[in-house]
Amino acid sequence: MKSSLWPGIKLVFTKEVTLGLRFKAAWWAMLMFALTTLACVSMALQGAPLEPNLAAALLWIILFFASMAGADRSFADEDMAGTLPTLKLYGAAQMVLWGKLLYTGFLLLCLTVFIAPLFLLLTGAEVVQSGVFLWTLLLGTLGISAAGTLIAALTCGAQVKSGLFSILMLPVILPVFLPAIFLTAGALGGGSAPLSYLVGMALYDGVLLMGASVLFDYLWYED
Repeated sequence: MKSSLWPGIKLVFTKEVTLGLRFKAAWWAMLMFALTTLACVSMALQGAPLEPNLAAALLWIILFFASMAGADRSFADEDMAGTLPTLKLYGAAQMVLWGKLLYTGFLLLCLTVFIAPLFLLLTGAEVVQSGVFLWTLLLGTLGISAAGTLIAALTCGAQVKSGLFSILMLPVILPVFLPAIFLTAGALGGGSAPLSYLVGMALYDGVLLMGASVLFDYLWYED
């Protein structure tokens, strides 16, 4: 990435954070989905601990669907507000992509930092491999952010948007989602957690980032 893009990236990121703090619809939608799901799980368990494999799957289901409530708004809000043409006129494609991707990653990381400890507390799950657990959360969040930002740009101008984002998102994120569940289960004591899965997640995240960078130029200047 060219160093000359950094000022523009920081400018887009700052704009997104400012608007996100002013209009908190995406923040609240993600948070309320996660909290509602956690509350239902906690009441259903009634204090009984979850088996590691089930706990791992449930954690990533919560994180994935909570992210769906906010990750698709990065370009949809611009389109609805009518500011997208102005952004296209004055913003370079890579600057906009990385600025919005950085904001989406920040948003999902904040959600993960809040939800993961609360999930462990309410389900009684114990982390036995903290390093694997933290790296899995980080790489999973990065993958969701990269895929979410690109697909949000793809679906921005779609005539039929209902459910389209989630439909496109799921197959793209499965190569991150499945090993993340397996690694999280291992980190919670549900078996081995081979580091090759972490390497695979990191490589796929890199592919997503490079693919987003290449494809976004075509999406941004298609008009």
